[in-house]
Amino acid sequence: MAHLIIQPESSSDSFFPGGLFLHPHTLPSSFASFIPSDHVTVSCFFWRPKTRLRVEERLCGGAFLSLSLSFNGTGADQRYGRESGEILGQHHKVEDDGVCQEEKEKEKVGLNGSGAMNMTKHLWAGAVAAMVSRTFVAPLERLKLEYIVRGEQKNLYELIQAIAASQGMRGFWKGNFVNILRTAPFKAINFYAYDTYRNKLTRMLGNEESTNFERFVAGAAAGITATLLCLPMDTIRTVMVAPGGEALGGVIGAFRHMIKTEGFFSLYKGLVPSIISMAPSGAVYYGIYDILKSAYLHSPEGMKRIQHMKEEGEELNALEQLELGPVRTLLYGAIAGCCSEAATYPFEVVRRQLQMQVRATRLNALATCVKIVEQGGVPALYVGLIPSLLQVLPSAAISYFVYEFMKIVLKVEST
Repeated sequence: MAHLIIQPESSSDSFFPGGLFLHPHTLPSSFASFIPSDHVTVSCFFWRPKTRLRVEERLCGGAFLSLSLSFNGTGADQRYGRESGEILGQHHKVEDDGVCQEEKEKEKVGLNGSGAMNMTKHLWAGAVAAMVSRTFVAPLERLKLEYIVRGEQKNLYELIQAIAASQGMRGFWKGNFVNILRTAPFKAINFYAYDTYRNKLTRMLGNEESTNFERFVAGAAAGITATLLCLPMDTIRTVMVAPGGEALGGVIGAFRHMIKTEGFFSLYKGLVPSIISMAPSGAVYYGIYDILKSAYLHSPEGMKRIQHMKEEGEELNALEQLELGPVRTLLYGAIAGCCSEAATYPFEVVRRQLQMQVRATRLNALATCVKIVEQGGVPALYVGLIPSLLQVLPSAAISYFVYEFMKIVLKVEST
């Protein structure tokens, strides 16, 4: 509330209070110029109702103007109160420049932070992170699938030699395009959902900063959300790299074959173990990274870095604007990824086996898990863990690094 008052020089002055509700376009700066007076005292009170109007109305909407005017005149030399009009005009300008500018900034943040454009940029940041990280680690992903899907018995070195001899270097990137089609939307939704759920939970529970509980819950919910939306593409990719998958004719061919032979819901084979695995996986992955990040930012070194970033401002490039710095971002991402993979790997093995089953001999998730243990013991649930960790370590590190980097480049606001 803005208050401008000039005390009257004489207590004998006449006093006339009044009030008007005015739209900003109806209040000229010369509003008080019609008052004939030798001396005019103006007391202005502006009150702006806090309503949820559109931006055009909210920024500079109507204001209740309370005027208290006192004047004494000589009758011989009438003068117009231009000075009072100028004061009123200046006050109106100050109010608009102050409050309206503040409202504009808030609205700008609101539009950028929660609008469709910001959501699109947020999703693209996650998608680009997935593209870069998956392409980089595609050879390791191929080795992991050879162990899980084909039941390969060769050691790692022999398997690398066999793929190189039979398919050349291109063989290590076999299925990478499909993998990108699967992981790009998956990671995009995952990252966006996590940031959104975490921030909503924090605000809903009235906390100034996210708690560990909120981080784990948001991570689990993000994993489930992404799984429900992206599982069909993952199933198609698994069928393509399985024995005989080459004859299906690519993504479209595999899709048609599955729909024709097993029905639409065959695309969601392994949904239950997928959700069971992705909920703890997302909770551990995002939760661990955020916990490590928060611990660093609250340390003396972290606070010093944040202070330096505030002082430098826009002079810093995108890499220098990373809150953790490039090396620590990569390191924390790798740690989070390894913890997540080790904790949920058996679910991954069961899920892949379910996706390989045909309708005639299909087993449920529990029966499939029991069958795997009967055939190879408990270690069979961890088949391919070493190449999987070798793949996850750089993948998770690069993924989080590129994601944080792209959020800065695209100027993604917090949701």
